[in-house]
This record gives sequence, structure tokens and C-alpha cells, in this order.
Amino acid sequence: MAEEEGPTVELRQRRKLKSSENKESAKEEKIRDTPMPERAPKHVLFQRFAKIFIGCLAAVTSGMMYALYLSAYHERKFWFSNRQELEREITFQGDSAIYYSYYKDMLKAPSFERGVYELTHNNKTVSLKTINAVQQMSLYPELIASVLYQATGSNEIIEPVYFYIGIVFGLQGIYVTALFVTSWLMSGTWLAGMLTVAWFIINRVDTTRIEYSIPLRENWALPYFACQIAALTGYLKSNLNTYGELNVKKGTFIAKIMKVINFYLVCTLTVTLNIIMKMFVPHKENGHMLKFLEVKFGLNMTKNFTMNWLLCQESLQAPSQDFFLRLTQSSLLPFYVLVLIICFLSMMQVIFRRINGKSLKETITLEDGRIGGRPEIIYHVIHTILLGSLAMVIEGLKYLWTPYVCMLAAFGVCSPELWMTLFKWLRLRTVHPVLLALILSMAVPTIIGLSLWKEFFPRLMTELMELQEFYDPDTVELMTWIKRQAPVAAVFAGSPQLMGAIKLCTGWMVTSLPLYNDDDLLKRNENIYQIYSKRSAEDIYKILTSYKANYLIVEDAICNEVGTMRGCRVKDLLDIANGHVVCEEGDKLTYSKYGRFCHEVKINYSPYVNYFTRVYWNRSYFVYKINTVISFQS
Repeated sequence: MAEEEGPTVELRQRRKLKSSENKESAKEEKIRDTPMPERAPKHVLFQRFAKIFIGCLAAVTSGMMYALYLSAYHERKFWFSNRQELEREITFQGDSAIYYSYYKDMLKAPSFERGVYELTHNNKTVSLKTINAVQQMSLYPELIASVLYQATGSNEIIEPVYFYIGIVFGLQGIYVTALFVTSWLMSGTWLAGMLTVAWFIINRVDTTRIEYSIPLRENWALPYFACQIAALTGYLKSNLNTYGELNVKKGTFIAKIMKVINFYLVCTLTVTLNIIMKMFVPHKENGHMLKFLEVKFGLNMTKNFTMNWLLCQESLQAPSQDFFLRLTQSSLLPFYVLVLIICFLSMMQVIFRRINGKSLKETITLEDGRIGGRPEIIYHVIHTILLGSLAMVIEGLKYLWTPYVCMLAAFGVCSPELWMTLFKWLRLRTVHPVLLALILSMAVPTIIGLSLWKEFFPRLMTELMELQEFYDPDTVELMTWIKRQAPVAAVFAGSPQLMGAIKLCTGWMVTSLPLYNDDDLLKRNENIYQIYSKRSAEDIYKILTSYKANYLIVEDAICNEVGTMRGCRVKDLLDIANGHVVCEEGDKLTYSKYGRFCHEVKINYSPYVNYFTRVYWNRSYFVYKINTVISFQS
């Protein structure tokens, strides 16, 4: 048997060798038969190089010009270079003041390591509370900025505040450049990038908050996000545009789409899981967000002050009609809707054809009019629909969506493929559709650009030439008094927004901060806001002393607030939460034997004078020292 098996095994091995040789020879023949790509003529290469060079130059120039525009506008608005350090710092409002204050703390630290340690074990900001400020407030940009400031020797050349805002303005330039490049990649012409930048700047009220709050986290994050989008667009266009690829087999389009989805899921898996866990699993740091979403979507009702206060914030409400009107006046919204509809319908057409098993051409041309078959278009259509859906619910998310709108609309009107897709559906025959598509892809953006230039460019120049002034002498006087008169160990109580400014301008400890990702801080804010409610002097005193506060600051603007939407004033929300207003058939005041504390404490009569002594006041602020020895005689 062994002798018989030997020849059989040898025969099998010969057959395997023969088959492998046949396969190799077949491959060699296939390679020989495949036509080698010819080198493009030199003049074609030169044209390509010139096109890329001019486009890159235009992209970089657009980013630099926008950064310079922001710097000039900021200078004109605040007279920044002519102000003292205290007046400059007051321009940072609310949570922006907190971020910049920690940047100052890092520069004052004896070493980087010591500065990081003090921020991660911070017990000098909020009374009776140690916080990891780096993690809780995402202070990584401030850490990087402080390192760059000292490592580059900029401390000998430029003031810290100019270095800080210069970095942020520079990032905004990169942001605009990334949007330019994305639109350019999608359309094939840098004219789309120019139109993207024009729409972005003209609609900057709805595309960015950089003019009002420089240190916001979004001003650091969105440029990075835009660069990611540009890189992904380039990847999808170059690697997944299978219709333009040396005999690609059928089915590779779907295979590569799945590959991208897999790549995306793998790269974002941990982030996605983290978000899902925080959204659906109860957690002490995000419980209030779950409650907020329930109330926001009408799944629950509450009298809770914090929830109702968050719902009243403009950035957390649905967009107003003015938002859509502004986008329409700049012609952005109509062209965006047109481009989105054409791309979406074309995408669905391609999908249904593949589902039905209809064969599609491996090599797509302009004449085919099938813009929805491009992978990068599919990605951006889905992305913009998701972002738009979120922006329709929460207005603050418009700063993520509107720049996307600028980019997508500019790409569409500059893309011959989009116009060709439309003409294919209309079955245009009177004029050659390809020629008309090429003409419109140049003429339409040119007309839009000229109209925008005529209407909005004079306004931009007027804004740069007009001298504005940020004048807040009352706040300057308050901060000056604190630095000169208050003890170093004093703790101040007041509205969270004012406490952020005090932390930045004076360095004194406070009882609360304008941060909304911590349940304890939210509860503190609600308790401190009781100074504007109808509570007794004794109640307010117990609240303040429980946080070791030494001074109380009452803001006249909150106490006598009249301009806010009815039911959203701080005192209205407090009355609802405390049961002093019943909202049924109509607003009905219930009995309260105490007047509004912020009014009563100004009159200086017992029992208020037993607990609080006024030590400073001006037109906007009243400062009271919280007495340590109390007479409870009324």
C-alpha cells in the first residue's frame, strides 16, 4: 500500500505545481494585457500644478485674512491695546473668564509640573471643594498655550493675553482654511472654497461665537474637527472613488464603503461607547442632563430651578425665525436646500438601483449625472442631515451646522456634476447639458460672489472702521475695591457669571462657578441664587454661611430684571421653584410673608442689618459683609 501511495502523492504534487504555474502565467498575461497608464504631457502637469498651487495659496490666504480680520475687529470693539490689564480681563465674560484665569495660574506657577498639580487638586477656587479643574473644565488648551508661551520665549516679546487670543484667532484661520479645502476637494475648484469663506464670514453671527467669547471650548475644538472632515473627505475621494479606477471589479464599491464604515466604527468606538454610557447609564455628573432632555422633549414636567433655567438659555432653545431669515438674506439657505435635495435624491437613486440589482457603469463620467454615487457626497449628505436635525432642536448646535451649510452649498453651486445631475432628470435637450453644466458651475458662484461683495463688503469695512467701546466702569470699580479692601482669605458669593469674573480679575475664592457639568456646582448656583427670591434673611444667611462666604454681592440687573422673556427671569424661576407662583389657568401669586431679599436688604432695617452690613455699592453692585456675630432680635 505504501508503494502505491507514493506515486499518487507525487502525481498530486505535480498537479498542484502545474496549476500554480498556470495561475502565475495567467497573471503575467493579464498584467501584460493591461494597458499601462501613459504619462500626462508636460503642459497638463504644469496646469495641474498651477491649479493646486493657486488653490493652496488662496486657502492659506483666506485663513490668514480671516485671522487678521478677527484681530482687527476685536481691537476696534474693545480698544484692547489702550486698556489696563483689569479692563482687558473684564471683557472675558462668564465661563470664558474661568478658562483664562487658569491660563494665568499656569503662567504664575514655579514649574509646569507644579502648575498641573495645583489645577488637578484645586482647592483655591471654590470654597469647601477640591476639583480637578483640568478634567472637569477641559483645560488642555490652556496647558498647551502656557507651555508654548514660555517655551518659545514669548514672555519677553508679547503679553500673555495677546499670545492667548492670538492662538485662538490663528486656529480660526485654520478652521476657515479647512472648510475651504473640504469644499475644494468635493467640487474640484477652489472657487468653491472662496465662496465657502465668504458665506462663513458674512453669516458669522451664526457660524461662530469667537467675537463674544474667545476662550470657549468650541473655538479650540471646531478647527480640529474641520481638519478631520477635510482629511476624511480627501480619503474618501482618493481611495473610494472606484468609478474612476487601472479595471475595478464589481462589488468593490460596496466593499470599500463597508471598509470605511468599519474604520470609522473602530476609531470612534471608545468615544461612542463613552457617550452612550453617559447618556443612558445613571451617573452623578450627568444626571441633570438626562432630566434636562426629558423636560426639553416634553417627557416630563418640573419646577426645578436649574432645569427651567437651562431651558430658558437661548443657546438651548430651538432656533428663532431670525436665524433662518439671516441665512436666507445672504442667499445661503436657498442654495443649501437646492444642493441638499439634489444630492440626497441622487444618492437614493444610486442606492435603489444597487438594491434592485441594476448594473452601474464602472467608470462614471460627467455625462452620467450621478453625483449621489460619490462616497464623499454620501458621507457629507448624511452628516449634514444629522447635524441639522440637532441644530433644529438646540440653537447652540448651529455653530457646528452652519459652517457645514456654507461648505456644502458652495460645493454644490460650483460642481458641474450637480448641475448635470439636475439636467439629466429634466432631460434637457435644447442646449448641450454638459456645456451648460460647466457654464453654470462658473457663472452661478461668480454672480453670487459679486452680489455678496456688493451688499456685504461695505458693511464689513464699516465694522472695521467703526470705533466701538466696551465701557463697564461699575465692574472695574467693584474689582478694584475687592483687590484693595477685601481680605485675601475672603470668600465671595453672588451670581455664577460674576463669580467667574471675580476669580479671573482678583484671584479671590468664590462659592460657585458658571459650569453646568457638575451636580454639586449646579446645586450651589441654585442655592446662591436664592438671594433674589422671597426668602427670609435668616434663610439666606444660613445658605451663605454653609459655604463659608464672607461677602455677598447683589446685582441690580438681576434684582430688577425686566427685559428677559416672561417666565425666564431668575426671580420668576425662583418663585416657581419655591412655590410662590402657581402656574395653572394663569399666574397667581401665593402668600409669602417675606419680601424679595435683594430689595429688602437694601433698605437697611432689622432683621436684615443683623445679618448683613453694606460695605460698598455703586450703580450696579451692592456688597454686603456677612456678619459673624448675630443679634437675632427682630
